Amino acid sequence: MPNILVVDDESVMVKGIKFNLENEGYQVETGYDGQEAVDKARTGRFDLILLDLMMPKIDGLQACMKIREFSNVPILMLTARGEDADKIIGFECGADDYITKPFNILELKARIRALLRRAGQTAQQSRSATRLERGAIAIDTAERAAWRDGHSVELTAKEFDLIELLLRNPGRVYSRENLLNLVWGYEYIGELRTVDVHIRRLREKLEPDPGNPEYILTKWGVGYYLSNP
Repeated sequence: MPNILVVDDESVMVKGIKFNLENEGYQVETGYDGQEAVDKARTGRFDLILLDLMMPKIDGLQACMKIREFSNVPILMLTARGEDADKIIGFECGADDYITKPFNILELKARIRALLRRAGQTAQQSRSATRLERGAIAIDTAERAAWRDGHSVELTAKEFDLIELLLRNPGRVYSRENLLNLVWGYEYIGELRTVDVHIRRLREKLEPDPGNPEYILTKWGVGYYLSNP
């Protein structure tokens, strides 16, 4: 069964989440501050990390960024703050999903299943996938690796899924709703701005000139697409 790391400085919250997830058959490890989250993520093998935003030592955003330096494990942020700006910052730091406290445990389980299913699907696809290229951008879907002008680029799991979809369908315009459904899944309960954040991050990482994108383009009022050769 999947191994999940739950990190939150509220011990009662951690105990409750651990109890419910273990009843679902998951293996669960716990932590209580941001540095512990980074240390355990570095030394352990986890299929998903639940990471609280406000924690001692280093906060969840800093922990998320540090984890992204060495891992693409799906990260679900837990927070009592529900402002749009906080959510956008969380996605900027590499989070894959976001849930605001207090939350329904059934919704939390649904989000976990959706993230794990998507991760499993991409892992299965990677076994038979090929190298995809468009100009300066190249990815290897078997290794889930990406390059710009031959230089390795680190992508989060959702960033990789998004650029892979666009590379496989050059010229096809996807609305933000389409991308949420295809990349995040129908069970994802999120905002359309999530797509905008990930597109911007992809441009910063993969475009030679992010301010004047050549490959990942916008069709105003419609959506996003990869330019045709």
